[in-house]
Amino acid sequence: MNLASVLIVGGGIGGLTAAIALRRKGYPVEIAERDPKWSVYGVGIIQQMNVVRAMGELGVLDAYLSKASGFDTTTVFVGPQGVQQAKFDTPRLAGEQYPSNAGIRRRDLQQVLGDEAKRLGATVRLGLTISDFSEDDSGVDVSFSDGTKGRYDVVIGADGVFSQMRQAIFPDAAMPRYTGQWVWRYNLPRPKDLEGIQIFAGPCNAGLVPMTDELMYMFVVSEEPEGMMLDVQGSAAAMRERAKLAAPQLTDLVAQITDDQEVVARPMEVILLQDQPWYKGRVVLIGDAVHASTPHLAQGAGMAIEDAMVLAEELEKADEISAAFEAFQRRRTERVEYIAKNSIRIGDMQMGKIPPFDPGQLTGESIALMCQPI
Repeated sequence: MNLASVLIVGGGIGGLTAAIALRRKGYPVEIAERDPKWSVYGVGIIQQMNVVRAMGELGVLDAYLSKASGFDTTTVFVGPQGVQQAKFDTPRLAGEQYPSNAGIRRRDLQQVLGDEAKRLGATVRLGLTISDFSEDDSGVDVSFSDGTKGRYDVVIGADGVFSQMRQAIFPDAAMPRYTGQWVWRYNLPRPKDLEGIQIFAGPCNAGLVPMTDELMYMFVVSEEPEGMMLDVQGSAAAMRERAKLAAPQLTDLVAQITDDQEVVARPMEVILLQDQPWYKGRVVLIGDAVHASTPHLAQGAGMAIEDAMVLAEELEKADEISAAFEAFQRRRTERVEYIAKNSIRIGDMQMGKIPPFDPGQLTGESIALMCQPI
């Protein structure tokens, strides 16, 4: 399909991946990002084997791994004493010379993707929101918050769980909901013997994720009342309190959580558009705007990255925009619904909302699914 102009609303992981994938196919791309500083909080993110494969397909794998910590091994500990239950490696989908998984700081991931998008010729406009837009048979007219206007063949909403674009095209769609859990993250020096991700399931659900040779992050999951607010002052003590029942392997690390400014804590808020289109006319939604999940299966960013790549493929193949959008949604629905629904199930089990099940079996199923082509 010939496209003279594509607007991407949102300069996060999904939006930048879409920009790279589309520019590699020769499409003119403009990104509108509301944050004038294009800032990202500085803790890390787990990237599983399908994301490492995607980085290779996008042509940024070496730059990506230069800022990440690659690993193959996952170790699972259970119970209040942190007894090792499982230790396994996952497949190297990007090639045997590359690691299966990676941990990376979010700001480093954004820098890699942002630098590549700009190198390929995408235009990035910061501090900009969409004031209004209207559509006809041949394009979308967009008015921006700075008073400028533009006309685009396609508009991609990659603007997150509280998507402005989703609200605009589907005002009656379900709103994001709070699951009942928060995730707390804190950067710490990496022990020399940390060879991969470590997961602790028990009275305190937590984990350790390597990001560089010198740095890792700890995450802690907690159950919190809806509407809880967290002040910066005292947030380190609050995180230590949530981790007081952590396995003994984490005790000394928890004591190192002392800097309020370095605590990053967020409520888990989810949305899944089911049984309805993800697009309307020439506007299509990707990533968290459609299927924001919890971090329990570590695939939120992965699903956004895959969305972007599949959308670019379908736009290139199709003769009509509606056919491209329909094919995109059809290819992505089963995969993203599996992640979204089962991520929530793990959290619900942790909170006692549903009967216990084997999360190890679910994780294995998830890994097998993520190894399949997108």
